[in-house]
Amino acid sequence: MKLIITMIQGFCMALADSVPGVSGGTIAFIMGFYDKFIGSIHDIAFKKGEDRKNALYFLIKLGLGWIVGMALAALVLSSLFESHIYVVSSLFIGFIAGAIPLIVKEEKESYKDVGKGILFAVLGIAFVVGLTWLNGRIEATSDLAAFSVGLGVKLFFIGMFAISAMFLPGISGSTLLLVFGVYMPIMAAIKEILHFNLAYFPALFVFGLGIIFGALTVVKVIKVCLDKFRTQTVYMILGMMLGSFYAIVMGPTTLKNVMPAMSFDTFHIIACVAGLALVLGMQFVKSKTED
Repeated sequence: MKLIITMIQGFCMALADSVPGVSGGTIAFIMGFYDKFIGSIHDIAFKKGEDRKNALYFLIKLGLGWIVGMALAALVLSSLFESHIYVVSSLFIGFIAGAIPLIVKEEKESYKDVGKGILFAVLGIAFVVGLTWLNGRIEATSDLAAFSVGLGVKLFFIGMFAISAMFLPGISGSTLLLVFGVYMPIMAAIKEILHFNLAYFPALFVFGLGIIFGALTVVKVIKVCLDKFRTQTVYMILGMMLGSFYAIVMGPTTLKNVMPAMSFDTFHIIACVAGLALVLGMQFVKSKTED
């Protein structure tokens, strides 16, 4: 049963990671395994013996679910994101709106010290809004099949920064991929690999190396922040989640065929309510896990 639940957690993280504006870290936070997720990566990199073995076992289970979720996203959600952007955006607005009070409740002791954390909340908002503003101002990469040394270096650093964002609730790695102009090319490359088009393998391999390097370096910083500066860290997480509303609203402007930013006329209330229901469902899974 624990194997299935952990795989479901990884699956949900992948779905969130694949859509700009939402982070897999947010899913981990909502479902109550964020500290274990960060701690496991930390143990793999910096510890030995039983700690490393247990961490590896947990991450393998989580990774299996993540791979299935990302494959589904590459095959289905990327097209859905293009054709029904306002519905998908409304869904995730509901998701984030439902997640924020749950996270505040989960970390209520940390949020009591407003004076110590409010500046970090503002910094979190500014960080996400700033990244979203940058989106579209950096030249996009069109085809990852045309691999070169320059493209490889670029993809390595983008992968490193993107995985760092995926670890942080509130800022999506996909948003960073959009900022650097490689979101759709990466999703298209994954789709091509799933169809056995190996021309895209070198680019994705180098991108993956960047992800691994970023994971091993940033996780130490995040763990120290959670252990020693938890109030400031959770306030910054809250700020990044609030800032993600702006990222989601501006999502349609990042598409290959640019569309207007979301407005009240294009907002889908039913999809928003579905997002709220999705959060409640995750809370239900979490409660069953704890039981």
